[in-house]
Amino acid sequence: MPADASTESFPPAFLWGAATSAYQIEGAVREHGRTPSIWDTFSHTPGKTAGGDTGDIAVDHYHRYREDVALMAGLGLNAYRFSVSWPRVQPTGRGPAVQVGLDFYRRLVDELLAHGIEPAITLYHWDLPQELEDAGGWPERDTAHRFAEYAQLVGEALGDRVEQWITLNEPWCSAFLGYGSGVHAPGRTDPAAALRAAHHLNLGHGLAAAALRSVMPARNRIAVSLNSSVVRPLTRDPADVAAAHRIDDLANGVFHGPMLHGQYPASLFEATSSITDWSYVRDGDVRTIHAPLDALGLNYYTPTLVSAAPEKVEGPRADGHGGGDHSPWPGADRVLFHQTPGERTAMGWTIDPTGLYDLITRYSREAPGLPLYVTENGAAYDDKPGPDGSVHDPERIAYLHGHLGAVRRAIADGADVRGYYLWSLMDNFEWAYGYGKRFGAVYVDYATLDRTPKSSARWYGEAARSGTLPPVERVA
Repeated sequence: MPADASTESFPPAFLWGAATSAYQIEGAVREHGRTPSIWDTFSHTPGKTAGGDTGDIAVDHYHRYREDVALMAGLGLNAYRFSVSWPRVQPTGRGPAVQVGLDFYRRLVDELLAHGIEPAITLYHWDLPQELEDAGGWPERDTAHRFAEYAQLVGEALGDRVEQWITLNEPWCSAFLGYGSGVHAPGRTDPAAALRAAHHLNLGHGLAAAALRSVMPARNRIAVSLNSSVVRPLTRDPADVAAAHRIDDLANGVFHGPMLHGQYPASLFEATSSITDWSYVRDGDVRTIHAPLDALGLNYYTPTLVSAAPEKVEGPRADGHGGGDHSPWPGADRVLFHQTPGERTAMGWTIDPTGLYDLITRYSREAPGLPLYVTENGAAYDDKPGPDGSVHDPERIAYLHGHLGAVRRAIADGADVRGYYLWSLMDNFEWAYGYGKRFGAVYVDYATLDRTPKSSARWYGEAARSGTLPPVERVA
C-alpha cells in the first residue's frame, strides 16, 4: 500500500456525487396534491424542532431544481442521490400515483441525464405519509406492504431512466429515533414499537426490492443505505466488549443480519426478550428480507464509543443522537456512551476518518463481492459569507480530504467501493436541528434562497474532475 494512498487516483468509473432528501430541500409541501408526511406534522408541533423550523419552503428545490442541477454540473459531479417524497407521489400511502407528483421527478431525472449526471433514487428518506402513521406507522406490518406498492409505482414511472435504486435510507433512524427516543418523527417513545418498526422496515425493503424487480429492466441495481455504526469498546475489559457487541446488534445486526446473512442475531433476541417476543417475525419474512442486493450503501459520520455502565443509566445519554430522556437503544440500559476524543464538527461529532475505513472493510468482509457506495458522508460547520460574499470552509475541505483518503485506502486494500456521495449538496433543513446546522457544499442564504458554492464545493469538484485529491490548502 502506498505511504499516502490519498494521493493516488480513484478508479476511472468512480462516481463523485452529492446527496439530498426530499423533505430537507423541496418545499412546496402543499402543491399539486402533496399531503402531510410525519415530518410535516412533527416539525409543526411546538418544541420538536429548533426555532420551530419546518420544511414548508426548505430551499425551494421543487421550483429551482434546474438551477441546482446546473450547479452540480458546473462543479463537475457525475452522480446525484435524491429521495422521492412518498406523499407527493401517493398522498395517502395507498392507491394510484398522482401523476403530477411523478412528473416532477421525471423532469428532474431528465435534467440530470441531460447534464451527464447519473441519478440514484432513494425511495424512503423518512417522509411516511401521515395517514399511514395514523394507521399505526412502521410498527404495523401493513406499512411494509404499502411501501412495496409505492415502490412499484415509482419503479414503473422512472425505471426506464434510473438504474441505481435505494429502498431505505438509514432505517435505524426511522425505527429507533422515530419510535424509540422520539427525537425524530413521528416522535414516539416506545421501545417495543421501535423494534417492531425495525422488522417492518426490513420487510418493506425486501418487498420493495421484489416489486422493483418485477417492473424494471434487469440492468437496474437495487441497494439499501445503512448508517451502520462503528462501535468501539472503551477498554478491552470483557464487560466493555460485551457492551459494544450489544450496541452493534442494535445498530447494525438488526438490519444487516437478515439483509445480508438471512437471520437476525440470536444475541439481539436474547437482549431484547424483556421488551418484545419478536412474534411479529413470521415464517418467510427473513427470506423476503434476504433478497439479493446489487450494492450496499454506507452512511458514516463518526464512531461510537461505549462501555459497560456500573448501574442502570437514566436520563440524557451521550450517544450522539439528540439526547432526551428516552433511549434509542432498547435493551441496552447497562451501556454507557462516551464522547470520542478529537476535533469535532458543529454537530459535536468527532472527526475520525479511520471509522469510515473500518466500516468499508468490515462490509467487504460481511458481504464479499457486493459493490459498496459511501452514500452519505460530510460535516456541519458554522459557515458564513465573507465581506466579498464568498464562503470559505477550510475545515470541511480537511474533513473531505481525510475521509476520501480513507475511501481510497480501503480501495487500495481491496474494497470494491464504486462511488461517494457528499452530504450534502447544499445547506438545508436539518431535521430537529432546523436550519441551524449547515452540511452543504453550497451555501444557501435562507432569506433569499440564493446559492453560493463554498470553497469545499470547488475543491470537491476538482477532485471529481481529476479523480485525485487536491491538496487541502487548495481552495480554488
